[in-house]
Amino acid sequence: MKFLKMFLAGLLAFFVGGAVVTFFGVAILLGVISSLSSQTPAAIGSHAILKIDFSEDLVEAPSGNPFDSFDFATMTSTPRVTLYDALRAIGAAKEDPRIEGIYIRPEGSGGGFSAAVLEELREAVEDFRRSGKFVVAYNETFSQGEYYLASAADKIYMEPHGGMEWSGLSSTLMFFKGLFDKLDIEAEIFRPTACRYKSAVEPYFLAGMSEENRRQMQRLADSQWGVIVGAVAASRGIEVAELNRLADRLEVSLASEALEHRLIDGLLFEDQMDEVFRQYGATPDEEGGFSFVKLGDYASQLTVDVRNISSPAVAVVYADGAIVDGRGTGKDIYGNTLAATLADVRRDDDVAAVVLRVNSPGGSALASDVIWREMELLREQKPVIVSMGGYAASGGYYISCGADAILADRTTLTGSIGVFGMFLRMEDALRNKLGITFDAVRTNTSSDMGVMRPLTRSERAAIMRGVDEVYDTFTANVVEGRNLPLDRVLEIAGGRVWSGEDAVRIGLADANGGLRAALSVAAEKAGLGDGFRVVERVEAPSGVAALFSGFAARVKADMVADELGPWAAEWSRLRQAVGQQGIVMYCPCETAFE
Repeated sequence: MKFLKMFLAGLLAFFVGGAVVTFFGVAILLGVISSLSSQTPAAIGSHAILKIDFSEDLVEAPSGNPFDSFDFATMTSTPRVTLYDALRAIGAAKEDPRIEGIYIRPEGSGGGFSAAVLEELREAVEDFRRSGKFVVAYNETFSQGEYYLASAADKIYMEPHGGMEWSGLSSTLMFFKGLFDKLDIEAEIFRPTACRYKSAVEPYFLAGMSEENRRQMQRLADSQWGVIVGAVAASRGIEVAELNRLADRLEVSLASEALEHRLIDGLLFEDQMDEVFRQYGATPDEEGGFSFVKLGDYASQLTVDVRNISSPAVAVVYADGAIVDGRGTGKDIYGNTLAATLADVRRDDDVAAVVLRVNSPGGSALASDVIWREMELLREQKPVIVSMGGYAASGGYYISCGADAILADRTTLTGSIGVFGMFLRMEDALRNKLGITFDAVRTNTSSDMGVMRPLTRSERAAIMRGVDEVYDTFTANVVEGRNLPLDRVLEIAGGRVWSGEDAVRIGLADANGGLRAALSVAAEKAGLGDGFRVVERVEAPSGVAALFSGFAARVKADMVADELGPWAAEWSRLRQAVGQQGIVMYCPCETAFE
């Protein structure tokens, strides 16, 4: 009888628990569906203005995780628009008689966009202006990234009591050597002597930048700032030297100062912008206002050109995130998964050419090699073009170097042709701080290699042989893929990071340009002319387990962001970097405008 009671109680608990889980699961899914359905874009009238307002999450690559855009704290979904869709929308608006102009109004977060993404958006806006349609910009305050984009406009306006940032670029690195010393943690570093610029491991055994790293970081900052200042100078008719003088002396922080130095054209409250639109010939509605359509809403309503529905395709495949081993979906690039996607497009007779969009700091050397091999097989059958985003460095360059052509934005971070090995020794920390010790038996001398004890000389030598072999393979692949002499490759390798502008100059890339330019090159190499269509290949999770894995990942990310606040990004970088143990090709450099 007692057993029966326990059995029935357990059975009841099982069904009640299952019902509760099901209830919450259904509630969450209904919340997602309700949030998404409430965002149905309004119809576009015969007179509209395309609005770039940053209220949408602008992302490099589409996501297969349905929970990525969902905020579980508010049970709402933030609209997301991919860079490709944003560029497609601006390009279509150029020819659309319903769209009378563009209004740049960065009232959303506007943060976290890489310089390369803003560069491509800005080029698309400049191309739109060449149609004769107007572009105007307005904001209460302009960050440097927002102003860089806004400077492509015909006119720029600010709220009379607003502010502006114009101070130049900097890149600050965080070093953990002092923390490791306090915790009795030691990082064992394995880096080829030639890779003196390979700085990913420096935060774990140095207290500040090495001279080599300082030299390359200064060059990167100068190159990116040069692109920004050059673009602003050309648009605003102000000398580069004057723009740098203003930044050095911090002479532009108030809206009135921005107007005085001709960085903007007027001081207005936003309701007064209606008069500006009228001056440019925009058509008001019956109530005297104007109709705006956001990038994402406009892109979602673009119809497929039925004339091209059966045309050969140029496939866009995304390599977005750190490169890791195995299979999977999410924010990382899983080597076997991406290789399988490339194999699929290789076997697809409807695909005539491929553009690989790379936005990666690298990662696993082995996973990078798996992807590189599939790129080689793909290139034997159809043209393969690499389009580099914010960064395509280290392993990100490894998977790119064999392409038929490489296009990089001028502000892209690339190169970092190098490799390192790193192992964190935790045994002293565990013993001294927690009283935990280890002991073991082994069948051979190195059976317990790397398991809570110092490495022996022969073990270090074995690891170093692996590191050297990867570096030799990396440089050899660059020699073959880029058709450069080995001496030249070794001269520009060494782990050094280059800007996209410099990469073209030294032969690591073929031209400066964004995703749209890469699509044009792919079509040209495949002999398609204008008669082609673009298809995006996105890896999506499959099955219930994958679905809830994506749900768990989204919840975890939201919790970390809530708990750490402004430190969440640093924590993410630390976890990613420390996770690169073993033999890896990784570059921690990343720039983003706030």
